[in-house]
Amino acid sequence: MAARYVFRSVWTSLSLSNVQRLASNSNSSILQNIIRTPLISAFGNIQSRGIRQVVEKTDGKTTTIEGTILAAPERPLPPNPEGDCPICQWNLNHKYNYTDVLLLSQFIRSDGGMLPRRVTGLCATEHRKVTICVQMAHRAGLLPDHKPPLPEGHTPKRPKPQLNK
Repeated sequence: MAARYVFRSVWTSLSLSNVQRLASNSNSSILQNIIRTPLISAFGNIQSRGIRQVVEKTDGKTTTIEGTILAAPERPLPPNPEGDCPICQWNLNHKYNYTDVLLLSQFIRSDGGMLPRRVTGLCATEHRKVTICVQMAHRAGLLPDHKPPLPEGHTPKRPKPQLNK
């Protein structure tokens, strides 16, 4: 993804004739290698998703290691494919609460805030229920890793009292 933006910025800012003229005027091998590499064929057939298996092929003294993409197993269809959101499609409407941390952690950011509906794909009612469950889980201390970090060098005004053990 980052390479796409780099190449887009390079090719929009410099036309091909300018790059060739720059390469011919300088003795830089880097610019000449950029021009000789076929960009379209290099980025055209890359599949980024899927499970890869490492395969090692030996031809005489040459050993080639490559990753081949395995065929992904078919996903099971949800029991209610006409549902508005993933929770409705899998019939989980009234089957979760604030203790289901694995389900709730799919809908929160790294700092503990809720992801918006356009990202999660939840309907309005389920988004509201998940928001309440996330708040309850935060209050109960079930999501300890999802709290915003304190700034560097921060010292609290008064230390927390030690509890009797």
